Amino acid sequence: MAEVVLFHHAQGLTPGVQTLAETLRAAGHTVHVPDLYDGRTFDDLESGIGYAEQTGFQTVVDRGVAAVRGLPDRLVVLGISLGVMSAQTVAQSRPGVVGAVLVGSCVPPEALGSAWPDHVPVQVHGMDADPVFVGEGDVEAARELVDAVPDGELFLYPGDQHLFVDASLPAYDEDAAALLRERVLAFLDRVG
Repeated sequence: MAEVVLFHHAQGLTPGVQTLAETLRAAGHTVHVPDLYDGRTFDDLESGIGYAEQTGFQTVVDRGVAAVRGLPDRLVVLGISLGVMSAQTVAQSRPGVVGAVLVGSCVPPEALGSAWPDHVPVQVHGMDADPVFVGEGDVEAARELVDAVPDGELFLYPGDQHLFVDASLPAYDEDAAALLRERVLAFLDRVG
């Protein structure tokens, strides 16, 4: 079974993020869910992004990096939207990461100061008409990343919702989220 760190999106550690963690735990995985917002959650994406801007995006990422200190070496990192920044930073800088799952976002690895480690398989998930994932260029970064990584996969789902995996938000898409969970669980079984 895998040891997973799940980094929440810009709206904070919502009940939907906790539900995803519970789903992974029910499959036998150990899941850590650090709260990078010190208990704050937001009703909309814009407010959550505003909080991250006010706090400092690097501060939020640094909180994510600090959250994995002391955890076992063999980690899988899973980030949703803003949480992808922490997930990618950990995957690219911490020895012992055995897999990464990036949902709704992807940053070119060189933007984080280093190359993606060849030995770390990655899955990237997003909706094919998401104005953030597609409209802001994340999908191009995802394509480049999965092409460069020997075990890289990109999954596009029909729709235009950004936080489609969070069951506590209006953006939730049950069919896409169910397929994502199935693919993530298969990935965890493979790398864990």
